[in-house]
Amino acid sequence: MNILISTYTFVIPVLLIYFSSWFIISLIKKRNDVADIAWGLGFCVVAWATYQKNQEILSTSTIVTALVTIWALRLSTHIYLRNRTKTEDYRYRAWREAWGKWFYIRSFLQVFILQGFFLLIISTPVLIANTQNTQNESILLKIIGVGIWIIGFFFESIGDRQLSVFIKNKSNQGKILTTGLWKYSRHPNYFGEITQWWGLWILTLSQSYGLIGVIGPLTITFLILKVSGIPLLEKKMEANPAFQAYKEKTSILIPLPPKK
Repeated sequence: MNILISTYTFVIPVLLIYFSSWFIISLIKKRNDVADIAWGLGFCVVAWATYQKNQEILSTSTIVTALVTIWALRLSTHIYLRNRTKTEDYRYRAWREAWGKWFYIRSFLQVFILQGFFLLIISTPVLIANTQNTQNESILLKIIGVGIWIIGFFFESIGDRQLSVFIKNKSNQGKILTTGLWKYSRHPNYFGEITQWWGLWILTLSQSYGLIGVIGPLTITFLILKVSGIPLLEKKMEANPAFQAYKEKTSILIPLPPKK
């Protein structure tokens, strides 16, 4: 356990410097939504910082680090391309107005440092994979974990792509995307993100402390289902009559055939 604690001790100051740097960028750019770009890239930083520190590189370490890198780079690139021609995201803009004179300190603590805290918890499977572990690696768990991760990556990347194409079509303004993956789930991209983290955790189950890693997928699942993911989006859309009809027949997360 001491060696895992050592990995956490190493990562915490790395994340503090990383998110403090992004806070400075947010002040220069005058938009806090750069934190959304920092989110994915932060997992890359954690993965590679611990990977190079690990004195005993196992195949599980390499696979987990590679998969996290693919996921994180795709997500951050997608968010950057989506936001680069827009004004600051409505959520951050509302906080900017509500926080008044406390804006800077609350931005630093509630946007960037808090995000770093959750990133640290969610990264637990990555930290376990990149901590010196026993040699008991399971091929079966690797196959299952990678397979689940691929399913999740498909749903998140294709779901994001379908939504981007839909939004760019000006004739769809005010409409709800109900085709493609969005026919079977109101949030296929979030389903994909959650699924990927469960796949990564399964990958690390044969490692020492592998069971502890469940805190990662549990945390991202809770945040998306109950806090900053689905609740905020559904609240934003609830005034749209078309969304109400869509909501009645479409699964909230897990892809299922639409209700008749």
